[in-house]
Amino acid sequence: MKKTLLLKKSDIKDLVDMDDILLVVEEAFKEYALGRVQMPPKSYLFFKMGDLRIMPSYLEVPGVAGVKCVNSHPKNPKEYSLPTVMAIIELVDPADGFPLTIMDGTWVTDMRTGAAGGISVKYLARPDSKKLGIIGAGRQAYTQLMAIKSVLDIEEVSVYCRTPSSREEFAKKTSKKYGIDVIPARTAEEAVKDKDIIVTATPSTKPIIKSEWTPPGVHICAIGADAPGKQELDPEILIRGRVFVDSWEQASHSGEINVPLKEGLLSKDDIEGTLGQVIIGEIPGRIKDDEITIFDSTGLSIQDMATAALIYERASKKERGVEISFME
Repeated sequence: MKKTLLLKKSDIKDLVDMDDILLVVEEAFKEYALGRVQMPPKSYLFFKMGDLRIMPSYLEVPGVAGVKCVNSHPKNPKEYSLPTVMAIIELVDPADGFPLTIMDGTWVTDMRTGAAGGISVKYLARPDSKKLGIIGAGRQAYTQLMAIKSVLDIEEVSVYCRTPSSREEFAKKTSKKYGIDVIPARTAEEAVKDKDIIVTATPSTKPIIKSEWTPPGVHICAIGADAPGKQELDPEILIRGRVFVDSWEQASHSGEINVPLKEGLLSKDDIEGTLGQVIIGEIPGRIKDDEITIFDSTGLSIQDMATAALIYERASKKERGVEISFME
């Protein structure tokens, strides 16, 4: 009888690194752009304190299918000593629907989201970009920096969040890890002014970055807006720049563009296309050095499934985890 492999975070963290995940996530974006993916938009359950998202997908060519259930409860760390985001991923065999593995998806979510930002930098940022500004100092700030450092030679980083101790801890840890200057900024403006790349990774429902702070030629990874009503950027930035999404269906509903679309400040015609279309050469990425490019990242199930499939393959070979039979 077939068995299901259960994998904890401790079983999987050393099986893949960011370079591995950058490769499989980029391939997943390609497959999506080529139309070889089934992926309904995220479904949401809204609670008083947060939400739960259900994210299924099927990558037809590699034959990878499954679903992720992931929450977002911003008050968790302070009130319950739990992460804001927690997730479980189930991979199934497309041939018979059998659950191949159930694994921790929290670490996978952090890493694959970082990878998406890194891939956007690879295709949309100026190749000579050296200075990075990060808004937010949570887990996503760490993986965004990890991925961006993997694709570009970043020399200077500024980080801002509302809690001084958090931005100072981030600066201390990442300066030591990467051997670069990571500076805790006193304001959001200080963090992003004169930067080549900006990352926003907060749960904000109102703009944090103003248009007048945003220099020509910058690339922005807008990561935090992943539910209706969320936004981190002054809509004027989106109007000034060229906007790329991971998925129109998701971004229009819950990404950085969702509020400006509802307010009539943007339309679908103002969106360049998807990052996957840039990767396969269907649409151009950066055209001019002085243009502003924005990647609206909502997080796609295909990113999770591609990463989880690689982890499952390696975990099976190394005999990690615990096998159980749900049928007994």
